[in-house]
Amino acid sequence: MKETFLVKHAVGGRAFIDTGKHPLPYTYEQQGQQWVFRVRIEQPEQIAELLKWKEELNVFVFQEIENEPTQKLWFYVDEDGVQFNEDKGELTIRATSHILYIPDQFSVK
Repeated sequence: MKETFLVKHAVGGRAFIDTGKHPLPYTYEQQGQQWVFRVRIEQPEQIAELLKWKEELNVFVFQEIENEPTQKLWFYVDEDGVQFNEDKGELTIRATSHILYIPDQFSVK
């Protein structure tokens, strides 16, 4: 399975992180009612603009599975859900809700 991780501005759609174009190491897991994303950021200046808009972000995970349509997971970032630990070079994003959608199911034919 191929996976792409994106962090986008909720209003304008601007992509701050897109691992399909610029790979970055990341992990995510469900912890109780939350999803927690951790992203290694080697150069903090790379995410300075993202941090300016941290109250207006959405997270997406696109999963491409062979012989199946792409699945898109859309996560809604919590209020105060974005932190950056400069010492560790780690961006943490917390989300409490998400939806799964398959774009092929919404196509007009």
